[in-house]
Amino acid sequence: MNVLFLTLLDFSSIEKNGIYTDLMREFVKNNHKVYIVSPTEKSNQQPTKLIEKGNYKILKLQIGNTQKTNIIEKGISTLTLESKFLKGIKTYFSDVNFDLVIYSTPPITLQKAVEYVKKRDNAKTYLLLKDIFPQNAVDLGMITKTGIKGLLYDYLNSKEKRLYKISDYIGCMSQANVDFLLKYNPEISPEIVEVCPNSIEPLDIKIDDKLIIDIKKKYNIPFDKTIFIYGGNLGKPQAIDFLIECLKENETNEQVYFVVAGSGTEFYKLKAFFNKEQPINAQLFEQLPKEDYEILANSCDVGLIFLDKRFTIPNFPSRLLSYMQASMPVLAATDINTDIGQVIEQGEFGYWCESSDVEKFNKKIQQLCDLKLRRKMGVNARRYLEENYTVKHSYGIIMSHFE
Repeated sequence: MNVLFLTLLDFSSIEKNGIYTDLMREFVKNNHKVYIVSPTEKSNQQPTKLIEKGNYKILKLQIGNTQKTNIIEKGISTLTLESKFLKGIKTYFSDVNFDLVIYSTPPITLQKAVEYVKKRDNAKTYLLLKDIFPQNAVDLGMITKTGIKGLLYDYLNSKEKRLYKISDYIGCMSQANVDFLLKYNPEISPEIVEVCPNSIEPLDIKIDDKLIIDIKKKYNIPFDKTIFIYGGNLGKPQAIDFLIECLKENETNEQVYFVVAGSGTEFYKLKAFFNKEQPINAQLFEQLPKEDYEILANSCDVGLIFLDKRFTIPNFPSRLLSYMQASMPVLAATDINTDIGQVIEQGEFGYWCESSDVEKFNKKIQQLCDLKLRRKMGVNARRYLEENYTVKHSYGIIMSHFE
């Protein structure tokens, strides 16, 4: 089959590890021809070009700036994404007849590009639903359903509905996502909606003891405490105020140490807390060398996940997979609508609490200081990953519609 994948991720090869690159490698391994449209922002000063690598091609499409820019430029760049993707497909892939188009949310603004290929080639379309937008922005108070901002909501909501309408199949991250989507979009047939979870091609994580010692010495991480790590985006969805409360409550806890590594819109709120309080059992890193971060992340004891308590949509962060890959137990503090906590606790590889309950969070922290328990949960985490969240599973789910 000829497969077209549309993404907003900026990559020039599918050899890197990630939920989308791993999935595309699985398609290539199974002898499909894969065509990818991946953007590069204008600020990178890279003109549009086609990269050909054996059984797959990547169209590196120059788009406007959406990162590290002002809101006006970001808005214009986002609104022109659709036309740029459409033009790129027409220019570079005019002679390719696609059998399948795969695309993910975010964004919801590639609808016309998907619609064009679907109509032109009579292709099947598969939406990987990773984000229910614009409702998530409403949950966090970023836009409203009324007033001036309501006009933006109405526009984005119409794009969302159209994207669902043109999708032959919709793969959701978990059962809670399936239930939410069908409840609030009764026009969607339940027959086209299924669980197609975040997945990876698991790597064997084996780190030399000397490397662990060296990395902990380099970054002044103690050897005699239980190390909890949060790595990833530090934005409004991640309940940063709750994270700060938890750090405050544990400032005198001599058994634990927290490592927070990432960047995002709320990073400087965290940095202000660290500068003021100077906690002795926590460190904040904005950017570490990639190799250092990988070693450090896989040298810690427990992985942390945070989601804002206001969410009504059931998010399911892919961050979970990297912790499971490293055979690491997980502590998730989230809203009550996601089922990630259910998955973690039913799989017996960690704990869950609501991201408003500091007392329960602290109780779970103490339980996870038990080395024997952590080792058992770590084994369970890796097993659950291999049994449920590999790209072979996701590939099989998608391809079941073509057999």
